[in-house]
Amino acid sequence: MVCFVYLVCLVSLVDPEEQNKPDKPNKPDEPDKRPMIVSLEEFDRWIQEALAELPPRFAALAAEVAIVVEEEPSLEVLRDLELESEDDLLGLYQGIPIDETSFFQPAGELPARISIYRGPILRLCRTKTEVIREVRDTVVHELGHHVGLDDDEMPY
Repeated sequence: MVCFVYLVCLVSLVDPEEQNKPDKPNKPDEPDKRPMIVSLEEFDRWIQEALAELPPRFAALAAEVAIVVEEEPSLEVLRDLELESEDDLLGLYQGIPIDETSFFQPAGELPARISIYRGPILRLCRTKTEVIREVRDTVVHELGHHVGLDDDEMPY
């Protein structure tokens, strides 16, 4: 089965060199709130690195779902999950958990998918290593939903 996913990505019209210049220095105890500037291609390579680091058990589960990158969670998703900020959501599992599927499942349902939200991850992380770790952890968390676990049943 082949799954085609079409996503709309927002592209900044600001020169990346200008975006990396500080407007004013941060106080020593104040973290830098600006997002990392990473091209879509580079972020995609980091996603592939994160997926390559999955333990075999999780890699097998990941092969069962479409993993897509979206720039931000939609307002509808944020409302449905009762979240106040797009930064509160790094990933989302959408589908029927495998413990609820059946041979008698109606045809025509979309395959399960995990959305990775690029914007919130880049605003949270400061380095490539942090991004790869956060993506890997987010995918593992969303795979927990794929096997039927609720948020309170997962270690993180």
